[in-house]
Amino acid sequence: MAGLKTAGFIRSEKGPKGGWHLIADLEKITLLDIYNAVGEPTIFAIGNERENPECGVERVVNAALEDAMQQAQDILLAKLKATTLADLASEFDQLYQAKMHDHHAVKS
Repeated sequence: MAGLKTAGFIRSEKGPKGGWHLIADLEKITLLDIYNAVGEPTIFAIGNERENPECGVERVVNAALEDAMQQAQDILLAKLKATTLADLASEFDQLYQAKMHDHHAVKS
């Protein structure tokens, strides 16, 4: 939460109605902004083996994996950059409305 607060996305309030509150415009915050604010955590938990750095097979396999993981990371970061919190809020609203419609249809 500290990173989100430092980025100016949220603030905290004490008291009975306190807690964390979003204070930034949903249209202007992307998932990439959130990713950056929380310290750019490692995207992929897998890594290359480096047990035998002189092994030619290990070296070419690692090179291929590094390239593939970099491409995947680039695609994911581009998707994060293109997705705003407003986009997610809109999708949530649509799901909620559909669920409420289905719920009312079942009761009728």
